[in-house]
Order: sequence, then C-alpha cells, then structure tokens
Amino acid sequence: MTHPKQITDCDLNAYVDGELDAEARGAVAAWLKKHPEDRAKIAAYQAQNAALHGLFDDVLTEPLPVEMAQTLAERPARAGLPVWAQAAAAVALVMMGAAGGWGLRGGSAMRADTPAYVQRAVGAHLVYAAEVLHPVEVRADQQDHLVGWLSKRLGAPLKAPFLGDLGYTLVGGRLLEEDAKPAAQFMYEDAKGRRVTVYLRHGDGKNTAFKFYGGKDASAFYWVDGPFSYALTGDMPRDELMDIAHMVYGEIDS
Repeated sequence: MTHPKQITDCDLNAYVDGELDAEARGAVAAWLKKHPEDRAKIAAYQAQNAALHGLFDDVLTEPLPVEMAQTLAERPARAGLPVWAQAAAAVALVMMGAAGGWGLRGGSAMRADTPAYVQRAVGAHLVYAAEVLHPVEVRADQQDHLVGWLSKRLGAPLKAPFLGDLGYTLVGGRLLEEDAKPAAQFMYEDAKGRRVTVYLRHGDGKNTAFKFYGGKDASAFYWVDGPFSYALTGDMPRDELMDIAHMVYGEIDS
C-alpha cells in the first residue's frame, strides 16, 4: 500500500508561490481538502503576499534615488562579481530602503508602531474582499454555526456585529491563522457591492482607543477591547470607515 506524501511547510510555500509542477500541486490540493489547519496557513501566506505587494510594488517600479545610482556608477566593480550579481545587490538596496521607510512618503507602508496583526488584517481583506465565488468559508445563512465555530476556535465568545443600520449585511466569515494561532474574519457588503471586513484575534489584555492606518488600497481602524484585538478594514473615506468602526464597537459591547 502506498502512503500519501507528508506535505511540509516548504510544499505549502511553493504551492502559494506557484513553484510546483502539476503533479505536486495536485498532491498539495488533495492534502488541503483533509487538513483545515494547513488551509488556514495557505490563506495566511496569501494574505501576507498581498500585503507585501500592496506595500512595495509601487516602490520597486520607481527609479533608483539619484544618490544611490551615482554611488553604484562610481564605485569600482568588485573583482569576480558578475554584472547580474551587482544588479541584484542594487535591487536588495531598494528593498531595504522600502522596508526601512523610503516607501513611507507615499503613505502606503505600515508605521513602525502599527501592530503586526493590522498588516495581517489588511492583507486578508485585500485577498478575500476581491473574491467573487468564495469570499468566505461559511456564509451568513449559517451564522449561528459560524459564530459558534469561531468562538470555539478562538477560545472565547464572540459575535458577528450587526451593521444593517449603515447598509451593510453579513456575507459570512472564515478562520485565519496568525503566528500558528487562530484568528477570524467577518465580511460585510453594502448595496453597491463595497465590502468591509472585521478581523479579530486574541489581544494583549489592555483596552485601547481607535487608531487609524491609511493605506493605498485599503485603510483600517484598529483597537483592543476585552479579550480580542480588532481591525476594521475597507476601501473608503476615513470618516465613513470611522462610523462603521463605532458601530462595530457598539455591537460588540452591547
């Protein structure tokens, strides 16, 4: 009897990055059908990729800063270092500049004091809010099951906020992964097809006021309340997103 191959994290990463041949990709797809925890990892990897592309793609298409270009042009080529390797080093400098704050001037990069979970929340929003056929794992017509399931996985009672007074109805939700721990996402949609998502995971135990992250493709209000940290994400003006954040907060505390 032939036993199926054990799928590793390396296989999952290669699956997300499109680096597997058809046979290997089929094996991973079959594995994922029986292993929901690895499906959650795949979702997290995809969300991270989307967030990184959202943060740095524009930076990578910009010309090198004048000072950096002059430095590369003036310094002698390293002995034995091929031209392609020097070019790769230049690209690495660009990436370090972007990660270190060069890209901050456009307002699309996370501030240094922005919690990591906010990046996860924005990335997950960008991935799933764009989905047409499978935006959620469990749809709103199974809301009781959805809330009960996610509450059990996160280890504390939670609720799907009612946003109908602002014109948003629940689409459904899904289980996500953050640092090998469960997180959850609820998705809402208005009559125009605009979507917002509420991301939640275990907090640090200290309640906080609303804080704002303004990104190029999506913005978020985030806070800590009770056992959970929350991030409300959407692509809309700040004032409108703030109104929704207040509604979410009020619903959770009611």
